[in-house]
Amino acid sequence: MLRSVFTLVLFVVSLSAHTQSYQVSGQVTDEQGNPVPFASIYKQQTGVGTAANSEGVFKLRLPAGNHALLIRAVGYRQAARQVVLDRDTTISVTLHAEAYMLDEVVIGQGEDPAYAIIRQAIRLRKQHLYEASPYTAHVYIKGVQRLLQAPEKFLGIDLNEIGQEIGLDSNRTGIVYLSESESRITVSPPDDFREEMISSKFSGNSRAFSFNRAADLKLNFYENHQPIVDGLSARPFVSPIADNALSYYRYRLLGTAEENGLTIHKIEVTPRRKAEPLYRGNLYIIEDQWRIYGLNLQLTKEAGINILDTLHIRQEYIPLEGGQWQPSSIRFDFAGGLLGFRVGGYFAAVYNDYVLSSALEKAKFNEVLRIGEGVNKRDSVYWAEHRPLPLTEEERIDYIRKDSLQRRRESKAYLDSVDRRSNRFKPQGFLLGGYTYRNRARRWRISTDGLATSVLFNTVEGLALNYGARYVKRVDTLLDREVTVYGNARYGFANKRFNGYLGTAFPLGKSLFNVSGGSNVQDLNNRGALPPLFNTISTAFVGRNYLKLYERTFATVNWRYTLPANVQLTASATWENRRWLPNSTRYTFWERNEPHLTSNNPFAPHNDVPLFDENQSFKLSVGALYDFGTKYETYPHRRVYLPSNWPTLSVNYTKGIAEVFGGDTDYDLVAARLHKTEIGLGMYGRASFDIRGGTFLNSKRLYYTDYRHFKGTQLFVSDQQLSTFLLLDYYRYSTAGSFVEAHGEYNLSTLLTSKVPLLRRLKLQEIIGVHYLHTSEIAHYGEGHVGLEWQRLRVMYARSFGAEADLRAKDAIRIGLRLF
Repeated sequence: MLRSVFTLVLFVVSLSAHTQSYQVSGQVTDEQGNPVPFASIYKQQTGVGTAANSEGVFKLRLPAGNHALLIRAVGYRQAARQVVLDRDTTISVTLHAEAYMLDEVVIGQGEDPAYAIIRQAIRLRKQHLYEASPYTAHVYIKGVQRLLQAPEKFLGIDLNEIGQEIGLDSNRTGIVYLSESESRITVSPPDDFREEMISSKFSGNSRAFSFNRAADLKLNFYENHQPIVDGLSARPFVSPIADNALSYYRYRLLGTAEENGLTIHKIEVTPRRKAEPLYRGNLYIIEDQWRIYGLNLQLTKEAGINILDTLHIRQEYIPLEGGQWQPSSIRFDFAGGLLGFRVGGYFAAVYNDYVLSSALEKAKFNEVLRIGEGVNKRDSVYWAEHRPLPLTEEERIDYIRKDSLQRRRESKAYLDSVDRRSNRFKPQGFLLGGYTYRNRARRWRISTDGLATSVLFNTVEGLALNYGARYVKRVDTLLDREVTVYGNARYGFANKRFNGYLGTAFPLGKSLFNVSGGSNVQDLNNRGALPPLFNTISTAFVGRNYLKLYERTFATVNWRYTLPANVQLTASATWENRRWLPNSTRYTFWERNEPHLTSNNPFAPHNDVPLFDENQSFKLSVGALYDFGTKYETYPHRRVYLPSNWPTLSVNYTKGIAEVFGGDTDYDLVAARLHKTEIGLGMYGRASFDIRGGTFLNSKRLYYTDYRHFKGTQLFVSDQQLSTFLLLDYYRYSTAGSFVEAHGEYNLSTLLTSKVPLLRRLKLQEIIGVHYLHTSEIAHYGEGHVGLEWQRLRVMYARSFGAEADLRAKDAIRIGLRLF
């Protein structure tokens, strides 16, 4: 018995020794002793490794025993170190600049030999894209963003005070974002990707989750195009080994080197044309395998990027079992500036612990991200043990300083002091943007509209004040759920009528409710075709009062619920009293425009007769929406579904019920919609479409406000949305019968304007659009438009065509302002 116990003890001790791990650490420097930032350090023929930080310092935990380490950095000759780990060990590594030798034979008048290498890489691009078997890997990401320069004041705001609150130095510079995350990714190449966040740390907020996502740094140059970051460019970037890369790039062989038994070609990549979404820099290709060994590429303003001045991309690959290669590290360095501000920073990812797997179930990848409970609760001991990129001194101090600031910011005394400053009443702010009073400690706020933006003018009310206020209380921080109470008061100084309503929006279980009631003045076209601000300017200055209004007294309840399959259900019950309103003024700034004014009846412009009698309506509406998406992200206590690559389908049924609550209406309306925006077409831009159709199954009794309306445009300047007709009357073609409307738009995303030197700096995007309408009254009506878009402003030329003589062969120039 004693012998058995002794044997067991020896076994446990030997097992413990066998599984004991130690840390190997050090610094990677060049021949002059300067740090080599973000060098890759990994165990040979495995997926285990790490990377150095921005100061060349690294650490790697490995089991006890002998290990062959390889140390690499783009532009340097690979180094090898043999280490025997029986205790924590420190090593120093010096990397020598790689001497890429250029054979004299290749120097001549013929084609540069780089082209033959690139053709081979292009030929095998798809093979390398699809060759990898499914795998899992551990990813560590660090993101650092710095404010490099800032003015003392911006728009009247003292930035010194704000800088102190967020931990900047006296010059308003320093780290504004520092975050780390660890994730386990599961990949089935080339498209299926799942990420589970293991830990997350955010400087200055222990409850926040890192924005560092492995999916955001998933950059595959074996794909033809790389979108990289939303908003960085109107078009995705062309890979240097894309199928058609030879028409976009020039190549030059800078030299060849032998490394770890491989022949590596260093190739310079330069764009053939300016203002195209193209990289410049160096590409490293392995002889015979014709795969990417590493890359060092840049995107600059010359490539038409937005926001940033430069984005520097470095990526290194390592071999795994079975002959496949995967990234060991990727690093984005960026810099940019605007309006006196300069920013810079980096995101660095380290990949290790690759484990190859057999085929994985497709359904496993429906969940693309999981962030579990407690992920952001790891302590400093955990991070010291698991952080592969050691903190620099600046980063260490930033964590300490921001943690101290966070504790101070969470105190009631501090929150009250912030509220006292921000709650000061400022007449200029109240006039233009409204006023907000906050109580951060109790998580509520009251806000009001800007006085100037609440003033409007129309011929029904004359000068009118339409003023709103809201009370918002956060009731669940984890689920980001709020209760809102809102109200609005409106008074017309010419017709002397007061209207007002109150409402509340609140969560109840997994449902969202919105209950409101009161009275308001509304557009006869319930699609909101003409914004009141545009009508105010048009009526007062031009004498074109296109907006037609009525008074609505109402009570309504709305309900929304999302099923697990991402099917969104809605229902509503609404009682209304509708009253037509006559004009009360014919005022314009210039009397010569008065003859252009029309009545408030769009079908009797010269005679202010009622469009309809005062009536009541009670209607029920139910609907369902599904975007065919199965992908979702899981956070603590909630699930968020992601937009699908498929169109979104919605159906709705509305029933006007007679004799209930005095209802005068009796109709049944069924409508459906299929739409999708921003469909990527690679280098050729993006497309959007919106198709709607339906019919009144029963139209025994209904009024004009119950009709199916369409978005028209009669003003030179309009709020143009995808479903807006550019030449259609706002009211004349609404229907109580069947209808189909279709809208399509193609955005070429600077495909043509980037070729014109005078236009390419403006980054103008070319727009082509078509619109179609069929109703029981209109056989066929269509429009086409072409134009240019800059930011949210567009200039369009539109022309109509159709069966009806009064609708076809119209044309006009339109200025489009996208307000939302």
